[in-house]
Amino acid sequence: MLSFLAGFVIALIIAVATAAIFFINRSTKIDTQQGDDIQQLGRLTGELAHEIKNPLSTVKVSLKLIKEDLSDIMRQNVQSDQRLRRPLKKIDVIQGEVNRVEQILEGFMRYVGKIELQLCEVDINELVGDMTDFFSPLCRDNDITLRQLLADTPLIVRADPDLLKQVLLNIFLNAQHAMPDGGELMVKTQLRGKKTAIEISDTGCGIEVDKLSRIFEPYYSSRPGGRGLGLPTAKKIIDAHGGKISVDTEPGKGSSFVIELPLKTDD
Repeated sequence: MLSFLAGFVIALIIAVATAAIFFINRSTKIDTQQGDDIQQLGRLTGELAHEIKNPLSTVKVSLKLIKEDLSDIMRQNVQSDQRLRRPLKKIDVIQGEVNRVEQILEGFMRYVGKIELQLCEVDINELVGDMTDFFSPLCRDNDITLRQLLADTPLIVRADPDLLKQVLLNIFLNAQHAMPDGGELMVKTQLRGKKTAIEISDTGCGIEVDKLSRIFEPYYSSRPGGRGLGLPTAKKIIDAHGGKISVDTEPGKGSSFVIELPLKTDD
């Protein structure tokens, strides 16, 4: 039974990876075709990921029940303790892989899904202030000095605040990972003509020149354990707002991400 479940999980991982690669490769080759093709492809791969989640949930429940049954047997029969320890460890490994597949699926579905903006008037200064307050405990725990410099006047945009917070959090987390021994994280807001700019700078390891052009590519990550969807998702959200995200970096000294969003205009 455990061998079957392990094989099933591996098959799920392969299916997810295949669907992701197919979508990415295909979307880069349809430049001359209508956008409907890309949207349909995204919908189909999203549906595939959703269908994979259904049997995955069954596997999770089955593993939980099997583990509970084995634990009951161990409590009732002390002699079976040693014999069942190994199967229980295998179940823990499989559960970990199932959870990892589920996280991959959720990230993939968020990326390929259509972004539905819930627009309202947002003061970028307030939003950035909320996010720095939220992130400051993690900075303290990792010896990172967090500084913010906000514009003197309100910077009002029409935006989805929850999605913008997701963008900032992704960039903050990237900065944290780039400074494993601590450092400084600076967040600024300013007015640039008819746009508002959010600049997020760190004193981390920076990005190597040969990797810089790929950081917004889905599933590309130079960090061990990274899934490579944080920055691509951030770019997709900013693009949906009619904005722009760019990065300036110097290996060994740090990186600076700049987000530009159009200011709210008087109707």
